[in-house]
Amino acid sequence: MASIALIPARGGSKRLPRKNIMDFRGRPMIAYTIAAARESGCFDRVVVSTEDAEIADTARGYGAEIDRRAAELATDQARVTDICLDLLAREAGAGRSWSVLACLYATAPMRTAADIRATVGLLAPGRCDFAMAVTAYAMAPHQALRLEADAALAPMWPELIERRSSELPPLVVDNGSTYAVDAAAFRTHKTFYGPTLRGHRMPRERSVDIDTRDDYDYALWLAGRAAEADRP
Repeated sequence: MASIALIPARGGSKRLPRKNIMDFRGRPMIAYTIAAARESGCFDRVVVSTEDAEIADTARGYGAEIDRRAAELATDQARVTDICLDLLAREAGAGRSWSVLACLYATAPMRTAADIRATVGLLAPGRCDFAMAVTAYAMAPHQALRLEADAALAPMWPELIERRSSELPPLVVDNGSTYAVDAAAFRTHKTFYGPTLRGHRMPRERSVDIDTRDDYDYALWLAGRAAEADRP
């Protein structure tokens, strides 16, 4: 099956400026996702979508193709699903058809080629058209409290708040790193959460999605700890 990987990397990140090309243990952060995508062997093309010249130059230097993102898709309001759908539409207009699309976030440097292979490997036409990397919650999600306007707290799910975790089915969450879809099903449903969704479970230590300085510092610490453990 013809497969393409899209790595979205906007230049205007607000909470952690320039995060996609920040140094992460000696390499720009985006380099890890490009390397994992190429090493996975899953894709005919690995494409970085950006409007930013510096990100484009960096990504190209690590072996990715560049898709220049339209200005209207480079705002805070633009959704990654819209970016993926736009790419598929333009590829179809150019006579190129893709069976599988993967969306790989540049801000998940600890996700591995094996994680990508496992996620893409879940796809099976008609039985699994949508797959994503997931991880366990750090705290019980059914005990979530909603913060009201007057600073009062209310259970998000009152019918579940008193339940023991053992009384509920196992719950996991999208870890913000890796998505793979049947391209035709994705164009129909326009979401990564389509029917027949399955998940590749990743440990939390590889599931850090870097959006803030705290995320970045924590990921650096985890990566350093892993490197120490690998030393003979």
